[in-house]
Amino acid sequence: MTKQIIAARKNSKGNITKVRFKGNSTFTSLETAIKMAKRGQIENTHSVKAKNKSPHIRTNPDKSKTNNLDELAK
Repeated sequence: MTKQIIAARKNSKGNITKVRFKGNSTFTSLETAIKMAKRGQIENTHSVKAKNKSPHIRTNPDKSKTNNLDELAK
């Protein structure tokens, strides 16, 4: 069963640090969410590891900007 991200939080640098899943009242750390994305447990999301950068998660490309993590953190 996959989970849906419905909210996110950023740090002072503008980086996503936590996400909240539908049905949860608390936020989950980004580290945990990255592991879940790698296992395919988060819908519409995948894990990314760019060269010389920390791993992060991204929503799958589509025509909607409202489901992007940056938008969910506003």
